[in-house]
Amino acid sequence: MLNGMIPAIILFALTYVLMLTFSKYRPYIALASGVIFIATGMLPLGDIIGALDFNVLLMIGGTMGLVQLFIDSHMPERLADMIMDKVPNVQWAAVCLSLFAGVISAFVDNVATVLMVAPVAIEICKKLKTNPVPFIIAIAVSSNLQGAATLVGDTTAIMLGSALDMSFMDFFWYNSKPSIFFAVELGAVLAAIIVYIIFRKEKAPIPKSGQMTEVKDFVPTVLLVGAILLLICASFAPDSWNLPAEINGIICCCLLVVDLIYNFAKNKNVSAITGPLKAIDFETLGLLVGLFLMIGGIKNEGVIDALAGLLAKLGGGNVFLMYTIIVWASVLISAFIDNIPYVATMIPVIGGLAVQMAPGLGVNPTLVGIPLYFGLLSGATLGGNITPIGASANITAIGILRKEGHEVKNGDFFKIGIPFTLAAIVPAYIYIWLVYGV
Repeated sequence: MLNGMIPAIILFALTYVLMLTFSKYRPYIALASGVIFIATGMLPLGDIIGALDFNVLLMIGGTMGLVQLFIDSHMPERLADMIMDKVPNVQWAAVCLSLFAGVISAFVDNVATVLMVAPVAIEICKKLKTNPVPFIIAIAVSSNLQGAATLVGDTTAIMLGSALDMSFMDFFWYNSKPSIFFAVELGAVLAAIIVYIIFRKEKAPIPKSGQMTEVKDFVPTVLLVGAILLLICASFAPDSWNLPAEINGIICCCLLVVDLIYNFAKNKNVSAITGPLKAIDFETLGLLVGLFLMIGGIKNEGVIDALAGLLAKLGGGNVFLMYTIIVWASVLISAFIDNIPYVATMIPVIGGLAVQMAPGLGVNPTLVGIPLYFGLLSGATLGGNITPIGASANITAIGILRKEGHEVKNGDFFKIGIPFTLAAIVPAYIYIWLVYGV
């Protein structure tokens, strides 16, 4: 088994080094690596479809089209005018945008949040003639932060909620104690302070013209808001409805089709359809396809299972040590590996650990497991903020900037992502143990 894992680990590590080194060619490097995983048999042909997360791909593609029509309506410019009218300078504009993105992403997928908020930030930066790169990065990392705040904030939160049979309110109050929502929000407050410090030199006042951009059409805005509401409603749907796993992507794509039909009926030309479709960033989608294939390959070779098993052995019988290992290992691992397969693997591992450790401590296995589960969720959610390729929201944000003519250097991302992650995870790490530690 180990001999089979070594080539997978080498190829996976080499791919990430190349992507970090040659950031401009990330999509092609990831796709080439995915093809190698398939060609070498590390990812069997029968597992290719299962390795691809069509829900994410469809949702990104559909939302990109919706957002382009949203941009064409001039609504982002109007929202930019409204924000600029309320904040005193560029520094506070950055803080408000990151907080705004965080609030939305507590209820909507992180990628969709970036696609919705980034155009507003781009318009503000254009009006102020300032560099949008740090703004968009701040929005992306803020979106990732809030994914663990509610049951509907991220796929990993949904998986944990399902495993523990948690309701929406359990993320706010669980076992008669304040739940993980407050751990995330404590981190969010400190992370907002980090954003404030990072933009401390951006003191340029925002001109108050008093004029608001006229919105050409409110239908794209209605459909985009409708997408948010439907995504939230879909997350509450009972299992008995048997909704497809790709329901979020289907919602976004269906609303895009509605928007395209409306746009064509209104403008009566082919460009009304081809324009929004051309706005879909196929390089970003290609990068995600490559990453999904790579992760499917290392999972098939047992690498993720081996990592989970190693973490289980390192903790021994000490719950606090186990908790600490899980949190910080999750931060490190999810900086390079998509957190969905990692969390999916670790949830049953933690369940087994709790059962084994509970008798020695004389407590219910649930009491042992909760801090470990919450530590896993917070660490895996926040770890993606360390690197540009650690989370789909980061990849999407960089794709948006690339389309605007801005290349994001690794240093640009690290400068915001690393302090932001530490500011968010440290208070959450302390809070969860103080409230749920045994």
